[in-house]
Amino acid sequence: MKILCFFIVLLFVAVHQAVGFSRPPRHHLRCGYRGTFCFPGKCPNGNTYLGPCHFGNSCCKW
Repeated sequence: MKILCFFIVLLFVAVHQAVGFSRPPRHHLRCGYRGTFCFPGKCPNGNTYLGPCHFGNSCCKW
């Protein structure tokens, strides 16, 4: 009976820790330095899209 309680606690701890990894953290790029800038919408022609910026803008590279 003690082993059953141990497995239930072990299962609870494993599920509890897995909840934190169910959604990857969403990081915004730091734009505005070293040739990068935030731009609303798509990046202008000739500029490279790097990822999302603040407020849903695009982070672009010169």
